[in-house]
Amino acid sequence: MRRAAAALLLLTALAGCHGTPDPDVGRPPEARGFPRADRPVSPVVSSAFSTEDQRDKVNEAKTVMDLAAIREGTTVADIGAGEGYYTVRLAGRVGKKGRVLAEDIDRAVVERLGSRVERDRLDNVSIRLGTPEDPKLPAGSFDRIFLIHMYHEVAEPYAFLWHLRPALRPNGRVIVVDLDRPTDRHGIPPTLLFCEFAAVGFRLAEFVRKPQLTGYYAAFEAVGDRPAPSAIRPCRAPGRANAAQAG
Repeated sequence: MRRAAAALLLLTALAGCHGTPDPDVGRPPEARGFPRADRPVSPVVSSAFSTEDQRDKVNEAKTVMDLAAIREGTTVADIGAGEGYYTVRLAGRVGKKGRVLAEDIDRAVVERLGSRVERDRLDNVSIRLGTPEDPKLPAGSFDRIFLIHMYHEVAEPYAFLWHLRPALRPNGRVIVVDLDRPTDRHGIPPTLLFCEFAAVGFRLAEFVRKPQLTGYYAAFEAVGDRPAPSAIRPCRAPGRANAAQAG
């Protein structure tokens, strides 16, 4: 009886070990080892936030580019470029001495954007197909990285920001424009945004609310060493305590 009981306990223990779920099951390779985001994610419903005429009527792009200090010679990555609203306006602002890399994860969108760039003869613009968890940007290449009305769609924010961070030049900034509402309603509360960036070693450098933005503007700078993925402490959605705080 004792031997039978011991055997049963051993089998139970082994079953428990084999039954432990792998925390990275179903996740892309670029996201494995990073904490999961404790928040819902908005589905990608369109590659255009609004019509370009509507956005120009309130001077959205000019307002953002002015706040971000985009000038001739600036290098900018426009992530989630969509139909190219910011891409074409950035190209005009940075001039021949500057460069714009426009990136999206939708191949069809990238092809349409490429056709627009060719049609408008934007020789200072490059087009690239990215991935949701890693934009695969060249290291030390950008003064500014734009994430305009798209960050709330990032399902693996810690992996995404960790892979993105090395692409900044010294004194470079990541620029976020988004709506102050829940992440499953195509926005992100500022406190949650600050926490997720802080968790990967970014400091909030500027925060502005303006009617032209249909939301808010936030600029972040990388500080200190990039943390190891296993050292990143995930944030909680509003209403639950955040594990990381903005610096």
